[in-house]
Amino acid sequence: MGRIFEVRKSTMFARWDRMAKQFTRIGKEIAISVKAGGPDPATNPSLRRCFANAKGVGMPKDRVEAAIKRAQGKDMTNYEEVIYEGYAPHGIAVLVETATDNPTRTVANVRMHFRKGEGSLGTSGSVAFTFHRMGEFKIKSEGQDLEELELDLIDHGLQEIGEDEEGNIVLRTEYDDFGIMAKALEDKGITPISSELTRIPTTTVELPEDQAKEVLELVDRLEQDEDVQKVYHNLK
Repeated sequence: MGRIFEVRKSTMFARWDRMAKQFTRIGKEIAISVKAGGPDPATNPSLRRCFANAKGVGMPKDRVEAAIKRAQGKDMTNYEEVIYEGYAPHGIAVLVETATDNPTRTVANVRMHFRKGEGSLGTSGSVAFTFHRMGEFKIKSEGQDLEELELDLIDHGLQEIGEDEEGNIVLRTEYDDFGIMAKALEDKGITPISSELTRIPTTTVELPEDQAKEVLELVDRLEQDEDVQKVYHNLK
Protein backbone atom coordinates (compact mmCIF):
# COMPACT_ATOMS: atom_id res chain seq x y z
CA MET A 1 0.00 0.00 0.00
CA GLY A 2 1.74 3.07 -1.22
CA ARG A 3 1.54 6.78 -0.64
CA ILE A 4 -1.65 8.38 -1.89
CA PHE A 5 -1.24 11.58 -3.83
CA GLU A 6 -4.14 13.87 -4.62
CA VAL A 7 -3.16 14.61 -8.17
CA ARG A 8 -3.33 18.23 -9.29
CA LYS A 9 -5.20 18.95 -6.07
CA SER A 10 -4.75 22.69 -6.16
CA THR A 11 -6.53 22.85 -9.52
CA MET A 12 -9.06 20.02 -9.27
CA PHE A 13 -10.38 21.16 -5.92
CA ALA A 14 -10.15 24.92 -6.38
CA ARG A 15 -13.75 25.33 -5.26
CA TRP A 16 -12.93 24.01 -1.77
CA ASP A 17 -10.93 27.17 -1.25
CA ARG A 18 -14.15 29.10 -1.59
CA MET A 19 -15.75 28.93 1.84
CA ALA A 20 -19.27 29.76 0.68
CA LYS A 21 -19.26 26.79 -1.69
CA GLN A 22 -18.04 24.48 1.05
CA PHE A 23 -20.82 25.51 3.40
CA THR A 24 -23.48 25.19 0.69
CA ARG A 25 -22.32 21.68 -0.17
CA ILE A 26 -22.36 20.52 3.44
CA GLY A 27 -25.70 22.25 4.05
CA LYS A 28 -27.24 20.16 1.27
CA GLU A 29 -25.65 17.01 2.67
CA ILE A 30 -27.16 17.81 6.06
CA ALA A 31 -30.60 18.32 4.50
CA ILE A 32 -30.41 14.99 2.68
CA SER A 33 -29.14 13.19 5.80
CA VAL A 34 -31.85 14.63 8.07
CA LYS A 35 -34.57 13.73 5.59
CA ALA A 36 -33.26 10.17 5.29
CA GLY A 37 -32.37 9.44 8.92
CA GLY A 38 -33.72 12.16 11.21
CA PRO A 39 -32.08 15.04 13.10
CA ASP A 40 -30.43 13.04 15.89
CA PRO A 41 -26.75 12.34 15.14
CA ALA A 42 -26.75 9.58 17.77
CA THR A 43 -28.98 7.48 15.52
CA ASN A 44 -28.00 8.94 12.16
CA PRO A 45 -24.43 8.01 11.13
CA SER A 46 -24.74 10.03 7.93
CA LEU A 47 -25.49 13.16 9.94
CA ARG A 48 -22.49 12.47 12.21
CA ARG A 49 -20.35 12.35 9.10
CA CYS A 50 -21.76 15.71 8.00
CA PHE A 51 -20.89 17.18 11.40
CA ALA A 52 -17.31 15.97 11.11
CA ASN A 53 -16.97 17.39 7.62
CA ALA A 54 -18.48 20.70 8.70
CA LYS A 55 -15.94 20.93 11.50
CA GLY A 56 -13.16 20.06 9.07
CA VAL A 57 -13.91 23.05 6.85
CA GLY A 58 -14.57 25.43 9.75
CA MET A 59 -18.32 25.69 9.26
CA PRO A 60 -19.72 27.59 12.29
CA LYS A 61 -21.90 25.63 14.69
CA ASP A 62 -24.80 28.04 14.28
CA ARG A 63 -24.81 27.45 10.52
CA VAL A 64 -24.87 23.70 11.07
CA GLU A 65 -27.79 24.05 13.49
CA ALA A 66 -29.60 26.35 11.06
CA ALA A 67 -29.20 23.77 8.29
CA ILE A 68 -30.76 21.10 10.52
CA LYS A 69 -33.70 23.36 11.39
CA ARG A 70 -34.29 24.17 7.73
CA ALA A 71 -34.24 20.47 6.92
CA GLN A 72 -37.00 19.88 9.49
CA GLY A 73 -39.15 22.83 8.42
CA LYS A 74 -42.36 22.58 6.47
CA ASP A 75 -40.88 24.61 3.64
CA MET A 76 -37.66 22.64 3.47
CA THR A 77 -36.08 22.20 0.06
CA ASN A 78 -36.17 18.61 -1.11
CA TYR A 79 -32.87 17.81 -2.76
CA GLU A 80 -32.57 14.94 -5.19
CA GLU A 81 -29.18 13.33 -5.74
CA VAL A 82 -28.55 12.92 -9.47
CA ILE A 83 -25.41 11.66 -11.20
CA TYR A 84 -24.35 12.76 -14.67
CA GLU A 85 -21.70 11.14 -16.81
CA GLY A 86 -19.75 12.39 -19.78
CA TYR A 87 -16.45 13.04 -21.45
CA ALA A 88 -14.10 15.97 -21.21
CA PRO A 89 -11.84 16.84 -24.16
CA HIS A 90 -9.38 14.14 -25.25
CA GLY A 91 -11.58 11.29 -24.01
CA ILE A 92 -11.25 11.89 -20.27
CA ALA A 93 -14.11 10.31 -18.31
CA VAL A 94 -16.04 12.66 -16.00
CA LEU A 95 -18.65 11.81 -13.39
CA VAL A 96 -20.66 14.60 -11.75
CA GLU A 97 -22.58 14.22 -8.49
CA THR A 98 -25.31 16.79 -7.90
CA ALA A 99 -27.91 17.63 -5.25
CA THR A 100 -30.76 19.53 -6.83
CA ASP A 101 -34.30 20.70 -6.28
CA ASN A 102 -34.78 21.10 -10.04
CA PRO A 103 -33.29 18.29 -12.16
CA THR A 104 -34.49 19.97 -15.38
CA ARG A 105 -32.40 23.04 -14.59
CA THR A 106 -29.44 20.99 -13.46
CA VAL A 107 -29.20 18.73 -16.51
CA ALA A 108 -29.46 21.78 -18.78
CA ASN A 109 -26.64 23.50 -16.91
CA VAL A 110 -24.44 20.40 -16.82
CA ARG A 111 -24.94 19.86 -20.55
CA MET A 112 -24.04 23.50 -21.18
CA HIS A 113 -20.84 23.19 -19.12
CA PHE A 114 -19.78 20.11 -21.07
CA ARG A 115 -20.53 21.80 -24.38
CA LYS A 116 -18.65 24.99 -23.52
CA GLY A 117 -15.72 22.93 -22.28
CA GLU A 118 -15.54 21.01 -25.58
CA GLY A 119 -16.82 17.86 -23.88
CA SER A 120 -20.03 15.87 -24.18
CA LEU A 121 -22.68 14.69 -21.75
CA GLY A 122 -23.13 10.94 -21.94
CA THR A 123 -25.84 8.48 -20.99
CA SER A 124 -26.24 6.72 -17.65
CA GLY A 125 -23.58 4.04 -17.30
CA SER A 126 -21.32 5.45 -20.00
CA VAL A 127 -18.39 6.14 -17.65
CA ALA A 128 -19.50 5.00 -14.18
CA PHE A 129 -17.66 1.69 -14.67
CA THR A 130 -14.41 3.69 -14.87
CA PHE A 131 -14.70 4.59 -11.18
CA HIS A 132 -14.60 2.43 -8.06
CA ARG A 133 -16.72 3.69 -5.18
CA MET A 134 -14.86 3.72 -1.88
CA GLY A 135 -15.01 5.21 1.58
CA GLU A 136 -12.31 7.74 2.40
CA PHE A 137 -11.25 9.06 5.79
CA LYS A 138 -8.66 11.71 6.54
CA ILE A 139 -7.10 11.93 9.97
CA LYS A 140 -4.31 14.00 11.44
CA SER A 141 -0.92 12.30 11.40
CA GLU A 142 0.23 13.59 14.80
CA GLY A 143 0.67 10.72 17.24
CA GLN A 144 -0.03 8.08 14.62
CA ASP A 145 2.32 5.38 13.35
CA LEU A 146 1.36 4.50 9.77
CA GLU A 147 2.38 0.83 9.96
CA GLU A 148 0.78 0.29 13.36
CA LEU A 149 -2.42 2.00 12.22
CA GLU A 150 -2.53 -0.21 9.14
CA LEU A 151 -2.26 -3.37 11.25
CA ASP A 152 -4.96 -2.10 13.62
CA LEU A 153 -7.44 -1.25 10.87
CA ILE A 154 -6.88 -3.94 8.27
CA ASP A 155 -9.51 -6.13 9.94
CA HIS A 156 -11.99 -3.25 9.76
CA GLY A 157 -12.05 -2.92 6.00
CA LEU A 158 -8.87 -0.94 5.34
CA GLN A 159 -7.87 -1.23 1.68
CA GLU A 160 -5.41 1.64 1.20
CA ILE A 161 -3.43 3.86 3.54
CA GLY A 162 -1.18 6.79 2.72
CA GLU A 163 -0.76 10.52 3.07
CA ASP A 164 -2.06 13.50 1.16
CA GLU A 165 -0.06 16.55 0.15
CA GLU A 166 -0.83 18.24 3.48
CA GLY A 167 0.59 15.35 5.51
CA ASN A 168 -2.78 14.01 6.68
CA ILE A 169 -3.29 10.25 6.76
CA VAL A 170 -5.74 8.97 4.15
CA LEU A 171 -7.61 5.71 4.76
CA ARG A 172 -9.72 4.03 2.10
CA THR A 173 -12.22 1.20 2.43
CA GLU A 174 -14.62 -0.60 0.17
CA TYR A 175 -18.00 1.12 -0.11
CA ASP A 176 -19.75 -1.50 2.04
CA ASP A 177 -17.14 -1.19 4.81
CA PHE A 178 -17.52 2.57 5.29
CA GLY A 179 -19.61 2.19 8.46
CA ILE A 180 -17.30 -0.46 9.88
CA MET A 181 -14.28 1.82 9.52
CA ALA A 182 -16.16 4.78 10.97
CA LYS A 183 -17.02 2.69 14.05
CA ALA A 184 -13.42 1.42 14.36
CA LEU A 185 -12.03 4.97 14.33
CA GLU A 186 -14.63 6.06 16.87
CA ASP A 187 -13.69 3.16 19.16
CA LYS A 188 -10.02 4.19 18.91
CA GLY A 189 -10.90 7.76 19.85
CA ILE A 190 -9.88 9.11 16.43
CA THR A 191 -12.00 11.92 15.01
CA PRO A 192 -11.56 12.20 11.22
CA ILE A 193 -10.88 15.55 9.62
CA SER A 194 -13.29 14.39 6.94
CA SER A 195 -15.05 11.22 5.90
CA GLU A 196 -16.90 10.66 2.66
CA LEU A 197 -17.84 8.25 -0.06
CA THR A 198 -15.64 8.92 -3.05
CA ARG A 199 -14.99 7.51 -6.52
CA ILE A 200 -11.49 6.40 -7.51
CA PRO A 201 -10.68 5.91 -11.21
CA THR A 202 -9.71 2.33 -11.99
CA THR A 203 -7.47 3.52 -14.83
CA THR A 204 -6.01 6.94 -15.49
CA VAL A 205 -5.00 8.79 -18.64
CA GLU A 206 -1.96 11.05 -18.88
CA LEU A 207 -2.14 14.04 -21.22
CA PRO A 208 0.27 16.76 -22.29
CA GLU A 209 0.07 19.86 -20.12
CA ASP A 210 -1.92 21.94 -22.61
CA GLN A 211 -4.54 19.21 -23.07
CA ALA A 212 -4.72 18.54 -19.33
CA LYS A 213 -5.40 22.23 -18.80
CA GLU A 214 -8.44 22.03 -21.11
CA VAL A 215 -9.81 19.12 -19.09
CA LEU A 216 -9.27 20.87 -15.76
CA GLU A 217 -10.97 24.02 -17.06
CA LEU A 218 -14.10 21.95 -17.72
CA VAL A 219 -13.82 20.33 -14.28
CA ASP A 220 -13.55 23.75 -12.67
CA ARG A 221 -16.53 25.02 -14.68
CA LEU A 222 -18.63 22.10 -13.44
CA GLU A 223 -17.47 22.54 -9.85
CA GLN A 224 -18.62 26.15 -9.82
CA ASP A 225 -22.22 25.16 -10.56
CA GLU A 226 -24.41 25.60 -7.48
CA ASP A 227 -26.07 22.20 -7.92
CA VAL A 228 -22.81 20.27 -8.25
CA GLN A 229 -21.48 18.53 -5.16
CA LYS A 230 -18.45 16.66 -6.52
CA VAL A 231 -16.71 16.04 -9.82
CA TYR A 232 -14.54 13.00 -10.55
CA HIS A 233 -12.34 12.30 -13.58
CA ASN A 234 -9.63 9.89 -14.66
CA LEU A 235 -6.98 12.39 -15.70
CA LYS A 236 -3.65 11.35 -14.24
